[in-house]
Amino acid sequence: MIGKTSFAIAVAGCCLIAPPAARADDAPPGSGEGRYTFNKAADGFVRLDMQTGEVSVCSQRSIGWACQAAPEDRAVLESEIARLRAENAALKKDLLARGLPLPSGAMPEPPMVSQGEPVPQWRGDSDLDRMMAIVGRIWHRFVEAIARAEKQMQNKG
Repeated sequence: MIGKTSFAIAVAGCCLIAPPAARADDAPPGSGEGRYTFNKAADGFVRLDMQTGEVSVCSQRSIGWACQAAPEDRAVLESEIARLRAENAALKKDLLARGLPLPSGAMPEPPMVSQGEPVPQWRGDSDLDRMMAIVGRIWHRFVEAIARAEKQMQNKG
């Protein structure tokens, strides 16, 4: 059975490998060098978004043309991302266990809790002091805004 992602890739691939003459003859108006690329399909056109890579199937409806996103199997993509993250974390851990430095720009993996959320790491009281200073400034500005609003209301009344 072909998955939804495989189907979308197969449709897009078949449309992209059509001979240039066939594509030019069947091209919809306004499909020049822009954000979207259109290719003739059995029921209309396949639209490829050149910025995001999203594939849509466009067909004529009773009220005009409509495009719908080609179905993706998001679970397959998410599981591959999770697998690659776990592999990356294991490789980093292995390098550090052997006393080798991580490549430039790579950061050690933060400790994880059971749900996979990183545990916040406090660097001492300086983080708390900075947070309290920010909250204090926000509170001070809020109180000033209320005082200004009260003055304006008294001046109008």
